[in-house]
Amino acid sequence: MPVSPRATRGNAVFCLLTMPFKVFFGVLLAVLLLPFTVLLIPFLLLRFVIKAAVLILVMPFVLVAVLIAVGVALTGAVLALLVPLLPFAFVAFCVWAIVRMASGPAYAR
Repeated sequence: MPVSPRATRGNAVFCLLTMPFKVFFGVLLAVLLLPFTVLLIPFLLLRFVIKAAVLILVMPFVLVAVLIAVGVALTGAVLALLVPLLPFAFVAFCVWAIVRMASGPAYAR
């Protein structure tokens, strides 16, 4: 449903009329909440330090798990590509075995 230009203009006018109140209350809340944010900074720093320590402790295990997962995925991909070729390999082996048995020993030549 298309929006008429008149409704858009009315919305813009309303935003312009309420802007001073938004600015005033925003600044008032910022000034009132500033002491609480100053009290919160040490806890935020402590949170950062704890997260960094956990990251440093857990990262080697994550890397090992990722390497194992990549190895398993590559093995699965290689097997998915090679398993359909097994019947051809079996036929080639049978032909090789028959030719080898039919040719006789190498010292008889």
